[in-house]
Amino acid sequence: MSVLDRYIVRTVLGGVMLVMLVMLVLGGLFVFISQQSDIGIGHYTVADALWYTLLNLPQQIYQLLPITALIGSLIGFGQLARGSELTVIRATGVSVGRLAGTALIAAALLIALEGTLGEFVAPQLQEAANQQKAFIQFKSVGFGGGTGAWVRDGDLILNVASQSGSRHFAGMQVFELSPQHTLIAMGRAASATALGHRKWLLGGYTESRFTGEKVATSAPGEKVLQSNVTAGFLGLAVQDPEELTLRALWKLIGYFHANSLDARQYLFAFWSKIARTVAIAFSVLLAIPFAMGSMRSAGAGARTMIGLVIGVAFFLLQRLIESGAIVFNLDPVILAWLPTALLATVTLLLLARAR
Repeated sequence: MSVLDRYIVRTVLGGVMLVMLVMLVLGGLFVFISQQSDIGIGHYTVADALWYTLLNLPQQIYQLLPITALIGSLIGFGQLARGSELTVIRATGVSVGRLAGTALIAAALLIALEGTLGEFVAPQLQEAANQQKAFIQFKSVGFGGGTGAWVRDGDLILNVASQSGSRHFAGMQVFELSPQHTLIAMGRAASATALGHRKWLLGGYTESRFTGEKVATSAPGEKVLQSNVTAGFLGLAVQDPEELTLRALWKLIGYFHANSLDARQYLFAFWSKIARTVAIAFSVLLAIPFAMGSMRSAGAGARTMIGLVIGVAFFLLQRLIESGAIVFNLDPVILAWLPTALLATVTLLLLARAR
């Protein structure tokens, strides 16, 4: 790599790191503020909330990197354009293709960072933060690998394995103990919905109650369960597909297919992670035509605004498509790649017209 290549890569990465620092401060502040309502529950303190925020920062970097790569690249190439360095570089015979190749070196480093964070750092730290918070708030809680969350609430022991919404769980097991800590009833619900006011609506609930030498079993039906455990707390133990690693998602997809279950949500999450990582390359490349076009004399504020608009549009489109993949039974693989494909198309068209 030549001196020129290193200089351009350093300038682009410097812009990205600057934007990431600002984003992390704002994102970390938002997470910390969101924890204020939990402070005082159990032994959860301000210091614990701060530690929870710090452990979630790698996940924020992972989620924000495509946007920060775009804004940072716009700022980096913008600095080269405003200082007439880009004009001098072009005057020496460096083509747009050569600039794009150099930009891809910076993009490759950012993609490597994204992959490392997504597979080996962010999910593990986020899970540790959630578990630590749960243990501090509720002492009688356990997280079993593959078995969801186990929580004791007085004479009840609850187990949930998967979360299908902010207040909905796809199944719950209920174990009722006597004051002498013997099992007097056990039940299983096909669905569980938090109603508020310490109540849960259990759908498809069957119960076996032990009375003396007999076992009385009820037919499936609905039951309202009184419990102090909230949906928000149980949600700490059940990870969203977006928070899983590619390896974990691939295993889940294989399991769902082997059991003829609907794996669209996990398929979308798997390919969306890959597509979002690839989008970093096009985010960096998109800065070149902007720096060489009508925006070459614009200030950092204007470039930041352009990057924010494009980045937010990319993020919102991804979220909208995620809903469509699940609700409208559309192909999750194609939809996962759609935002990146649109970004790539716009980038390549603008690069082809750049002079």
